[in-house]
Amino acid sequence: MVEYYTKQKYEDKKYLIISVAEKFFSRFGLNKTTMDEIAKAARIGKATLYHYFVSKEHIFAEVIQKESRVLKNRLNEAIEAANNPKEQIRAYIITRMNYLNTLVNTYSLLTDEYLEHYACVKKFRLDFNKYEIQTLASILRDGVGQKVFSTINVNDVAKVIGIVLRGLEIPLLTEEKSENFDDDLNLITDTMLYGICK
Repeated sequence: MVEYYTKQKYEDKKYLIISVAEKFFSRFGLNKTTMDEIAKAARIGKATLYHYFVSKEHIFAEVIQKESRVLKNRLNEAIEAANNPKEQIRAYIITRMNYLNTLVNTYSLLTDEYLEHYACVKKFRLDFNKYEIQTLASILRDGVGQKVFSTINVNDVAKVIGIVLRGLEIPLLTEEKSENFDDDLNLITDTMLYGICK
C-alpha cells in the first residue's frame, strides 16, 4: 500500500510538472521557457524538478508522448465509430490530420522548435509510426477480406499511406494553414481511397 501511494504521488507530481510546462511551451515556446519558470509555476523547488526531469527537453519529450497517447485514443475511437473499412481509413486520416492541425495551432510557437528538437522526440515518432502501420494494415486487411479494397499488399500500402500522412505534416508545421484545409484533406483522402477501392 505504501509503495502504491509513493508511486501515485510520484506520478501526480510528474503530471503536474508536464501540465505546467505544456502551458509555458504553448505560450512562449521551448527555447524561451526555463526550468526556473516551470518550477516556480508548479510550486516546487528547482532540485525537485531536476529529480523528475534532467532538462526541459525531457519535459518536452513527455509532452509529445502525452499528445501521442491522446491521438492514438482518438484514432481508435474514430475507427470504432466508422461503419466499414473504407470509412475507417477516411476517419483515421481526417482525425489524425485534424488533431495535428489543432496541435499546431496550440503550439504555434513550437513549430520551428519541434523540427529543431526532432531528435529528442524521434523515439516517440518511431513508436507512433509502428502503431500507424499496424493499425492501417489491420483496416486494409479487413477491407480486402470484405472485398471493399482490391487485392493489395496491405503492409506496403499501409506504409505508403503513413509516408503520405507524414509528408502532409511538414506544410502544417512550416506554412500557414490553407483556408481550404478540410477540402484539401478530403481530396487527398479520396485520392488514396479510390486508388485501392474496387
